Amino acid sequence: MYLFNRENLTRIEAWKARNGMTILRISLGLVFFWFGFLKFFPGLSSAEMLAGRTIHKLSLGFISPQFSMPLLAVWECLIGLGLITAYRLRITLLLLYMQMIGTFLPLVFFYSETWTDNIFVPTLLGQYIIKNIVLISAAIVIGATCGGGALISNPIVAKKAKHQEKLASRFQRRFHIDPDLK
Repeated sequence: MYLFNRENLTRIEAWKARNGMTILRISLGLVFFWFGFLKFFPGLSSAEMLAGRTIHKLSLGFISPQFSMPLLAVWECLIGLGLITAYRLRITLLLLYMQMIGTFLPLVFFYSETWTDNIFVPTLLGQYIIKNIVLISAAIVIGATCGGGALISNPIVAKKAKHQEKLASRFQRRFHIDPDLK
């Protein structure tokens, strides 16, 4: 029996559609929890100094790195636990988006440390920050399913669902009524 026949591939795609979002959510949660947990222990997180300096600068010097690191550690661990357990997912994602805004500020605040002489070439630290675009993208995909959305592996069903979604959107714009509430 050939492993990559059409039937097996369809089964694999269906498995991915059923489980992919959960795997994405839990893996993203593990990354946030892990990196947040490291911030509880001074000197373990490679982003600790930069994060502390960023919060210090953002707060106009009112919040010291000694205070901000445990606060950031709790924040990231809460995001991680929220993603792992799917508890209050919309609030968890809001916390994630807010935290992600802060992670990009060093690209502006500490330009000489995050960019080389060429604006298109980030330093290793800058690359570490820029990769967060992938985390934000994962959060957006997870957020798309918060209200009951799902991945669909069957292309025919997906095409019909996309068409229905377009019709519902048109209906709502035209009549200012949600067609699902009728």
